[in-house]
Amino acid sequence: MKLLIFILICSPLNVVSLDNGLALTPPMGWLSWLRFVCNIDCKEDPLNCISEKLYMDMADEMVAEGFKDAGYEYVNVDDCWMAKERDSSGKLVPNSERFPSGIKALADYVHAKGLKLGIYTDCGTKTCAGYPGSFNNYEIDAQTFAEWGIDMLKVDGCYANPKDMDALYPSITSALNNTGRPIVFSCSWPAYQVDTGMDPDYSSIAKHCNLWRNYNDIEDSWASVLSIIDFYAAHQDELIAAAGPGHWNDPDMIIGGNFGLSYEEARSQLALWAIMASPLLMSNDLRSLKPEFKELLLNKDILSINQDTLGLMGKRIYNVNNVEIWTRPINPIGTSVSYSYAVVFFNRRTLGGPVKLSVNLASIGLKNVHCYEIRFVFSNDINEKLCPSDNVTSSVNPSGVNMLIAKSL
Repeated sequence: MKLLIFILICSPLNVVSLDNGLALTPPMGWLSWLRFVCNIDCKEDPLNCISEKLYMDMADEMVAEGFKDAGYEYVNVDDCWMAKERDSSGKLVPNSERFPSGIKALADYVHAKGLKLGIYTDCGTKTCAGYPGSFNNYEIDAQTFAEWGIDMLKVDGCYANPKDMDALYPSITSALNNTGRPIVFSCSWPAYQVDTGMDPDYSSIAKHCNLWRNYNDIEDSWASVLSIIDFYAAHQDELIAAAGPGHWNDPDMIIGGNFGLSYEEARSQLALWAIMASPLLMSNDLRSLKPEFKELLLNKDILSINQDTLGLMGKRIYNVNNVEIWTRPINPIGTSVSYSYAVVFFNRRTLGGPVKLSVNLASIGLKNVHCYEIRFVFSNDINEKLCPSDNVTSSVNPSGVNMLIAKSL
């Protein structure tokens, strides 16, 4: 009988859902992985190695350059921050040479800037870079993170069996709930299952995680961005059903300002991530960001679309000859209870010049008989009133987008 009781208590079926009231809009911030990966050579490369200085520098830049005021609030540590062994009490500890002040001091520094600190672990026995994982230590690790003042936790899935993740990730949810500290939970649960051909249970994932990676890690290339866009379009119905305030699909980091994307491509990524109601976690070097990329990443209209409080994920509604149209319902809701919309015209062609599109509003779902005020995001051109029977015209550069807001009247 005692054994039976133990099994019932420990069963993942009894793990409660995530209870933190956080991420009611997609989280915005900065994450180190894409740009700085696992660079631990602070002797030869002190400015770019994974160290407390790197994260303090990025916190400073987020405040000084207007990112904090624009809504970017998380400074997120990724893999390779740990010592290779836990301490004598079984707790995770940071590398003492690269984080000499400790994670609590780093959190205090970030909090003093009006920002929040995120950190990384793994649900398996090791992290992807080979540092100690959290398997069999979920409770003690969650409590440690809470004591340090962590605000977001990213939990990867290396060195764990994807078939076990339906139990492992909810156990971490329970451990986070037990700390009593509100910590945004970013999981990689569906990404590892998709990679092995499984069909993730998104209804369960949405109950246990605030955001979740669905697909491959992004790389600093346009081909990588396109592959993620294609995955989302191919699975958009099930992804839309799972997304909403407090629980978001995460197509991975915003990479504009690095080396692999042109300005047009970076603009396309940001606009489409906004349409998909995705977390906006930049991974670039804010200390050397070129002005045009800074201006893009601070674009108030794109960020407002991303942060729309309805929390409805958009979708691709047209795909012909490498030209796509994506739409997302947003506020305000018009007099006839009709949504406003954000619309992206996306030109995937890489040959020739801009493509001119003329699109009937009703054909893309804009059917409010009281009509719309149309404003183009990148030019601020305004057509004061267009109705469902009218056409909207746009010129779209190769590998680029044009984006408009159709305000329902």
